[in-house]
Amino acid sequence: MEIYLGENKKVEAHHKGFVIKTDQSLKAGGDNEYPAPFDLFLASIGTCAGFYVKDFCNLRKIDVSDIKLELKTHRNESGMINKVDIDIFLPTDFPAKYKEAVVKAANQCSVKKHIFEPPEFSISSHIG
Repeated sequence: MEIYLGENKKVEAHHKGFVIKTDQSLKAGGDNEYPAPFDLFLASIGTCAGFYVKDFCNLRKIDVSDIKLELKTHRNESGMINKVDIDIFLPTDFPAKYKEAVVKAANQCSVKKHIFEPPEFSISSHIG
């Protein structure tokens, strides 16, 4: 993955043929044209859980068109997120026998697993 610094507060990542553009809010001095990196971090948690819910349902041929996930964050006194809630809203015709299993599926999210067992970070600079 290569990271490029753009105009004003924009930064983009080039990875596997995709360009992931980020910006900062107007309040943070950005142009608010793209999601902030932290928003992408939170979205990666929600979309990862969503993938596992979708995969679970697809394997059982359960229609996913009326399933929705909502991610909510809670912050502590210092402004750090100390709790993430993910609510899975299922349609009334969702098979009751899978209600808890779909939660277990969402808990398989690899992004969440990496938060619980974080990688070591090494940051260095190079000239030339």
